[in-house]
Amino acid sequence: MTQPPRAQPKRAWQRMLSGRVLDLIDPFPLDIEIEDIAHGLSRVARWNGQTIGEWPFSVAEHSLLVDDICCMLKPKITRQERMIALLHDGPEYVIGDMISPFKAVVGGDYKALESRLLRATFQRFSLPVEPSKATMGLVKRADRASAYLEAVNLAGFSEDEARKIFNPPPGIEHDTMPIIPLPPNDAKARFLDRFNALFGGQDC
Repeated sequence: MTQPPRAQPKRAWQRMLSGRVLDLIDPFPLDIEIEDIAHGLSRVARWNGQTIGEWPFSVAEHSLLVDDICCMLKPKITRQERMIALLHDGPEYVIGDMISPFKAVVGGDYKALESRLLRATFQRFSLPVEPSKATMGLVKRADRASAYLEAVNLAGFSEDEARKIFNPPPGIEHDTMPIIPLPPNDAKARFLDRFNALFGGQDC
């Protein structure tokens, strides 16, 4: 009796421009390259692209803004904490930026995939795989502040609506920091410059 053909396993990897092949289910840290992250994040739009301006506001720019806000919230921040802030959305270079309401619908599988990729990213760049609660709390506060600023300045939210949804930390106002969407190559270059300065032990 002829056996039916076996179903081919579904592809769960992505080839990067660097030539690396990243397993999305079980990511190997050495397959993660900062050039791939910067390239991808500079081309992923925040808010599903529903923002004003000639260019989408990219995840790369959001990451830079979160780092800037972390520095404002904690003047004596360490370079390690800043790198964690800069890379906090690193997985989105392969899985995209899913808006929070949709994440809630998708649930645990997405979160598990995102967590594995983030842990591998941190390991790749010699960061704690599980940063302290204090560090992650700081990044989350900065992330909320960034979302608030983006919502009011780019995404059409009223200030009252954005405050209720994102609950930014005290002292963050809608004009705290300028937000200007950049062309992807400019956003990529700024992201890489910031990463290289922090990874190389310089102040930036």
